[in-house]
Amino acid sequence: MAKKDYEARTEALLEPIVAEYGVRVYDVEYVKEGSDWYLRAYIDKDEGVTIDDCENVSRALNVKLDEEDYIEDAYILEVSSPGLGRKLTKERHFRQSMGLEIELKTYKPVDKKKEFVGILSDYDNGAVTILEDGKPRTFSKDEIANVRLTFDF
Repeated sequence: MAKKDYEARTEALLEPIVAEYGVRVYDVEYVKEGSDWYLRAYIDKDEGVTIDDCENVSRALNVKLDEEDYIEDAYILEVSSPGLGRKLTKERHFRQSMGLEIELKTYKPVDKKKEFVGILSDYDNGAVTILEDGKPRTFSKDEIANVRLTFDF
């Protein structure tokens, strides 16, 4: 089974669990770091995720993963909030973040730079438009290396 299949299947397992605990799935990723595989489930809710939310979802998800047993490799399960500087990877992430400030990085320089900060104003078919100093600037999905919310302390 492919990495994306693991992620999709895990997200499907998570949906009834998060509904029970009053949170929502933000994202799921299955990644290798060093010699270890990690299955990460990111959960969210409007008032912010607590340690108890993460613990409850983790325990319930662990039971379901043991029952289903579809991941071949040994892995470490982590359940957490996506954090303040969360990555925007899916259409729902962009829709939820309209009007917020984002940091966008490109693969290659655009106008001699690769990092842009602006207000997310549109997302259409993978293209991202930001307002940079009040002026719209659009990036195609092929140009974008990653996008995340900015945060100030």
